[in-house]
Amino acid sequence: MSRLVVHDATTKAVLQDTQDPAEIAATLGAIGVRFERWEVADLPEGAEAEAVLAAYKPRLDALMGETQAGTADVIRLTADHPQADAIRAKFLAEHRHTEDEVRFFHEGAGNFILNVGGRVYDAHCTRGDLISVPADTHHWFDAGPVPRVTALRIFTDTTGWTPHYTGTDMSERFPATTA
Repeated sequence: MSRLVVHDATTKAVLQDTQDPAEIAATLGAIGVRFERWEVADLPEGAEAEAVLAAYKPRLDALMGETQAGTADVIRLTADHPQADAIRAKFLAEHRHTEDEVRFFHEGAGNFILNVGGRVYDAHCTRGDLISVPADTHHWFDAGPVPRVTALRIFTDTTGWTPHYTGTDMSERFPATTA
């Protein structure tokens, strides 16, 4: 189940903890983050990337037309991936991108954690969640120690995905909240 936990970035006090998708969308929307729940396509677990893309084509076409994004692909990370630990570590440090980071979770889950305006927003995204983190937003992503996620990535220019690390210790101070 999706969950949002908001902390004060200085005191670490929990300011909000909700599993209500409408409340999650409203809270994240206030900081420019898009959060939606989409119906999940009826595909077998581990379906090929082409099948996943085809299943969501109408929704993707509408989203990409609205956001001017140019393309989409599918990323899959599981615990048996030979570079799972290295991939996880790459995104655990606080960073930003020069374009929006848009993900739709077809399978599995992960946490997008955002450092915005003196607050830390920990969005635990699950199957059926769409999240769009605006360009230049300081954040990190945790797929967990035993990752299992299949997500659609929507983008305009893949060079915008290059992480620009902030060098802070925020991600160490605020590890992902478990669901």
